[in-house]
Amino acid sequence: MAFYGWPIAQCQSPSTPLERQLHSGIRVLDIRLAIVDSRLVSYHGVYPERTLFAEILSTVYTYLTTTSTSRETVVMSIKQEDSDTQRFSELVRQEIVASPGGLGMWYLENRIPTLGEVRGKVVMFRRFGGNDYGWDNAAIGIHPPIWPDNDRLGFTWNCQDTLVQTHDWYAIPFLSIPEKVALSTNILVAPRDSSSPTLSISFLSALSIPLAFPPTMARGLGWPQWGIGFEGVNARVGRWLLHQFDDRGEVDVDGEPQIRGWALMDFYDDPVGQSIVPLLIECNFRGRKCKESWKVY
Repeated sequence: MAFYGWPIAQCQSPSTPLERQLHSGIRVLDIRLAIVDSRLVSYHGVYPERTLFAEILSTVYTYLTTTSTSRETVVMSIKQEDSDTQRFSELVRQEIVASPGGLGMWYLENRIPTLGEVRGKVVMFRRFGGNDYGWDNAAIGIHPPIWPDNDRLGFTWNCQDTLVQTHDWYAIPFLSIPEKVALSTNILVAPRDSSSPTLSISFLSALSIPLAFPPTMARGLGWPQWGIGFEGVNARVGRWLLHQFDDRGEVDVDGEPQIRGWALMDFYDDPVGQSIVPLLIECNFRGRKCKESWKVY
């Protein structure tokens, strides 16, 4: 929802509003909010993004109650961008209750569900504090106990029986784009010998102050194919995904890597005409064995 605040805070194009994102295949939303006049409004850092939380909830409700998309699932990460922790938690609940669908449309357990459990629902991924007062049975969503800022190598935490590995290295040296891409994609390759379920969360977004802000890091600059400028994160991730697929287009269940997880990215529709979203969707089916569960990862 970071459509404004170019060049520092803008991370999506205004031509790709939330409704279009959902219909393009986006299923994990990074929603960041702050309190303004007792209402929750989308923010990115200190930059207002001009959309009420109530409007976001209404758009998601419409999507999940439309016949053709009523069996989809949306994960909504909600992050607080101000400091009034207790009031923020209360307002999140208050505005969800007042929205179409209410709390009944939400999955609020602190557990990674199966897709069958959450068809037509919003899965809460909680990145805000405050106590659980007012929330039914103290249920307030999947809640990471730690979130180190800008950790280059990422971090892990446990959500019940699921190991969650997270990559959120966003402020990077300008010459570290190849390393950023390598770290943020390697985490998406599911381990084949893991003794417990694993969920990977990878933020592909990056910036390098003062040399390159999010639009440039995602899209690249110039004509790198001719040796002028550099290739952005999105194009590099797209090439990596293509290399993971069998060149013949055949599915080799035993040989293909299982690419799983949540990938959050800036300017998801770029490069224009070469969006990597369809490739990420294809990963749900590549290398999948019958015994592999359809969980929300």
